[in-house]
Amino acid sequence: MILLDDLAKRIMLDDPEEWRILSQVPWAQYDALLTDLGDGSGYRVHFLDGVLEILAPSRKHEQGKTLLGHLLELYFLEAYIEYFPMGSTTLQNPAQQAGGEPDESYCIGTDKEFPDLAIEVIVTSGSINRLELYRRLGVQEVWFWKKNRLFLYHLREDTPEQFVNTAGYELIEQSDILPNLDITLLIRCLQNPSPLAAAKAFRQGIKEV
Repeated sequence: MILLDDLAKRIMLDDPEEWRILSQVPWAQYDALLTDLGDGSGYRVHFLDGVLEILAPSRKHEQGKTLLGHLLELYFLEAYIEYFPMGSTTLQNPAQQAGGEPDESYCIGTDKEFPDLAIEVIVTSGSINRLELYRRLGVQEVWFWKKNRLFLYHLREDTPEQFVNTAGYELIEQSDILPNLDITLLIRCLQNPSPLAAAKAFRQGIKEV
């Protein structure tokens, strides 16, 4: 196992698309790494049962998450939905040995300790099961933007029985927490290579509903 003492410095030299995956990492070392990296480091750090993942997001990754977040916030404003953006806030549940930093996250309606919605842009897949991670953090809905497709999952079971392969989440076509959001419109605008054109088309599409 690679020691974590100097990891915060070493990953600065790595390719920004490259994942660092470490195993058998104690919670205390994971917590210490977050302290070493500090707020606003730009890295995404995930932890589950002793497995630690670190990612320096690429430009493509950041463009995807920023556009998706921007479109969602346009929707909140146009639909008069109270929301509390949490961004990439570090979410932790030590008792469940789970910690993560989504690309974007939101509380809907009221502010809460953990978000109702977590969003991940997948450019390079890691080894940690994201749905299992977010189940342990109590996140009700998880969206993955991957290869120009949007995958929505809603938590149905705290203890997975029917949805074992997806950690208690059900793959859905329409958001449960944002039932009036036109997902087809959202996907079409996310696929637009021009962020400005995407935002204008999305806002116009919302108003026409």
